[in-house]
Amino acid sequence: MTSDFEIMDRGIHCLIEKLGVVETERFVAVINREKFDYTKWQQQKFDTINSDEFHEAAIRYSQQNPFNKI
Repeated sequence: MTSDFEIMDRGIHCLIEKLGVVETERFVAVINREKFDYTKWQQQKFDTINSDEFHEAAIRYSQQNPFNKI
């Protein structure tokens, strides 16, 4: 089982790789400052699209971001 520390370490490395150090710091600051509910955010994000649009977006995402187990 992966430890919490390991998950946090891998997550930060992913954020830095994609956003850079400064934007990662901004992201973490926003998450800490706001009362952030990831599940609610995802629901609001996807409430505006229908299932066909969601399916197409999921396929595009999976093609652009193939799963590579670390």
